[in-house]
Amino acid sequence: MAKMKSLACRECGKEYPTKDIHVCELCFGPLEVKYDYDEIKASISREKIEAGPKSLWRYIDLLPVEGQPTVGKYAGLTPLVRAHNLGAYLGIDELYIKNDCVNHPTLSFKDRVVAIALTRARELGFETVACASTGNLANSVAAHASSAGMKCYVFIPGDLEAAKVLGNLIYRPNVIEIEGTYDDVNRLCSEIAGERRWAFVNINVRPYYAEGSKTLAFETAEQLGWRAPDQVVVPMASGSLLTKIWKGLKEFEKLGLIDQVTTKVNGAQAEGCSPIATAYKNGRDFFKPVKPDTIAKSLAIGNPADGYYALKTVAESHGAMDSVTDDEVVEGIKLLAQTEGIFAETAGGVTIGVLRKLAKQGLIKKHDVTVAYITGNGLKTQEAVIDSVGRPIRIQPSLSHFTKKFELEEPA
Repeated sequence: MAKMKSLACRECGKEYPTKDIHVCELCFGPLEVKYDYDEIKASISREKIEAGPKSLWRYIDLLPVEGQPTVGKYAGLTPLVRAHNLGAYLGIDELYIKNDCVNHPTLSFKDRVVAIALTRARELGFETVACASTGNLANSVAAHASSAGMKCYVFIPGDLEAAKVLGNLIYRPNVIEIEGTYDDVNRLCSEIAGERRWAFVNINVRPYYAEGSKTLAFETAEQLGWRAPDQVVVPMASGSLLTKIWKGLKEFEKLGLIDQVTTKVNGAQAEGCSPIATAYKNGRDFFKPVKPDTIAKSLAIGNPADGYYALKTVAESHGAMDSVTDDEVVEGIKLLAQTEGIFAETAGGVTIGVLRKLAKQGLIKKHDVTVAYITGNGLKTQEAVIDSVGRPIRIQPSLSHFTKKFELEEPA
């Protein structure tokens, strides 16, 4: 089935072959995979999806690969958790957490995009893979490259959390730490990608890589009983994830797998790096790049590649955007953990913090079916909360000491 028709420019519409290119030669706009939906519709069905693999590859008809998956076969299909306690606290009757804290193998949503990118990179004949990363992507590329037997280079800023640095080194890729921000890292990687025959997952194979994020939308709709939610809250770094969740829902609608999509797509950023949310609040359809200064390092992209398209998506879906302080990020992490038992990284604290704001403002209403996307595990960013959760209560190994410490009555 020739489901991929071309790569098409998101600005001028010029089409290109489905090769390792990502920028239009005419207007320098970004390229995106263009599908033959008539061809796909003849093959896809709810029943076929439900009978498929217990992974994101159950949606292979809508993913940009030509053959069967060869990398990341177990990524995706993470739980959609009904958040009764957090919902009651926020005044939302039907709240869900899409929990990519438990994604395979590196505990973040990046396992989705990397599974697609490396499978496609192999199809295009690459032997070496690479990325520019704020942490989670590097972890995932390193892990998947190791299992696939591919050479690997990951480029990261010099101020990442220790667990994320370790999460690269353990797989023995070439880890290059740059003295600068993510935007500095990305610029260098763009130069290297022009010189070497490497598959940079978020540069020259970005059109394929980005499509992996759609699987979060596909899973959400299926897990909700083949329906779209009323509201979603999505963390924003480059802005790509937010746009692809919207695209995924609209693809399911186009193919008749779900009814009309009326979902409001809401974006969440940390105040220390909120160029997209700031543009939204100021009523602009363009953003101004910023220098990141936030504990939410996985979202610290000061010049987001898809910022314009994120603003466009939120406007089209009648959603909203907001941002939270670092203190509110920490409170969001703790609130999710203490109500639903889910320990999220700082990006999750951003999502929950903005969810809380939107509910308080009445933009998310009591009866809205709402999904919050939690994209990474809290074990990766322990530094953010370690000083705000207290210390263990220390006692002697004595029952009487325990009873006295907790002011309990002696057992009968």
